[in-house]
Amino acid sequence: MPLKYHNGPLLEGQLPVYVLWYGKFSPSQKTIVSDFFLSLDRPARKHDRVVGPTVGLWWHTVQTNYMKKAGKGRLHVILSKQHVDEECSLGKNLNKSQLAELARRVNSKPIGLTLVLTANDVAVEGFCVSSCGSHGSDHKTKSTYIWVGNSISQCPGQCAWPFHQPIYGPQDTPLVAPNADVGVDGMVVNIANLLANTATNPFGTGYYQGEAEAPLEVASACTGVYGKGAYPGHAGELLIDSSSGASYNANGLDGRKYLLPALFDPSTSTCWTLV
Repeated sequence: MPLKYHNGPLLEGQLPVYVLWYGKFSPSQKTIVSDFFLSLDRPARKHDRVVGPTVGLWWHTVQTNYMKKAGKGRLHVILSKQHVDEECSLGKNLNKSQLAELARRVNSKPIGLTLVLTANDVAVEGFCVSSCGSHGSDHKTKSTYIWVGNSISQCPGQCAWPFHQPIYGPQDTPLVAPNADVGVDGMVVNIANLLANTATNPFGTGYYQGEAEAPLEVASACTGVYGKGAYPGHAGELLIDSSSGASYNANGLDGRKYLLPALFDPSTSTCWTLV
């Protein structure tokens, strides 16, 4: 069954992204995530010497398959202000309403997307139990937000797979993380998943299948699929970095490599992968 457009608003135009680093993250971890966002709208140039699929192609596919079909123009992501709450002002045990509060602190305007990223020692309601992240909207500000946690200390087998052995199922050797950080590389996978879902279903009235309270969205419809031939417990056929042995499917800014989720293709009712 294809995902349906429910005649509600989709985001379009310029999308400033505000980032809140909640807890302690190293400079290198922040750069991994920032470079992902900077890679979304950056077309490959001749001197970049990019060979193979790119983060930009993945983002273009999100917009072509869904935004364009809904009569929307391109959505240009702009990495805006980044904020740090290293001391965890709301504590290290957060509930869902506090995620919205944190997002509102960073961006109180009715525009843009706020990314709330929690460190590996921060517990969030539902984290590792039912989700690795979530997206929502703030009715007070009319803005959207995404939350993703670093699972490396809490549930890497659930939220950092395939870079860590899974909690259940086949116990194959984990893949090598493309940026040498299992927790943050896992976060990027979940950020990308939720970014695609937010862009196409920001307020719960866009593209999804099933019930609005528990929607099956553009990327969540293809959970665990990253390359051709994927099946439960196997991410699919991926590209391998010859120097590090890392697995990836997308080239990013300045030589960065990422693993990005498959997207539901409405024209074929299958999961589209970069490789």
